Amino acid sequence: MKAKFVVAGLLSVLLAAGAAAADLKVGYVNTQRIFRDAPIAVKAANRLQAEFSKREQELQQTAKKLQGLQENLEKNAPTMSESERRAKEREFGELSREFQRRQREFREDLNLRQNEENAAVIEKANKAIKQIAETDKFDLILQDVVWVSPRLDITEQVIKALAEGK
Repeated sequence: MKAKFVVAGLLSVLLAAGAAAADLKVGYVNTQRIFRDAPIAVKAANRLQAEFSKREQELQQTAKKLQGLQENLEKNAPTMSESERRAKEREFGELSREFQRRQREFREDLNLRQNEENAAVIEKANKAIKQIAETDKFDLILQDVVWVSPRLDITEQVIKALAEGK
């Protein structure tokens, strides 16, 4: 008899929760799409490209020079004198170490700036999401889920709000 009361109590709690869940307004935001399509994200990517393109080109030129030195060394090593070969190998080694150092610094600087720009985009997107949630009376807005019904997706609204500067 006691078990029937427990089961009845659980059923009533589940039914009440189901009724409350029916009134729950849920939305979803695709963060990757915001980073790809939102005007502020595109501007941030363009700023990064402009800021780092010169250094990237310099690294590519150094890589080509290294490749040329290596090919020259491999091709001409048998005909070079021992001292000339060692000098070319030393030059190649020094340039290779310098290239690796500059490449590592480039990646670190680029990652740092990307994180800064992404944080600014996320901050503005979160403000827009909060405003949409308050205006449209959402109870819950999710990001980065495994699957969501397209009818819950409010990403386009967020992108429009970011474009309008809200």
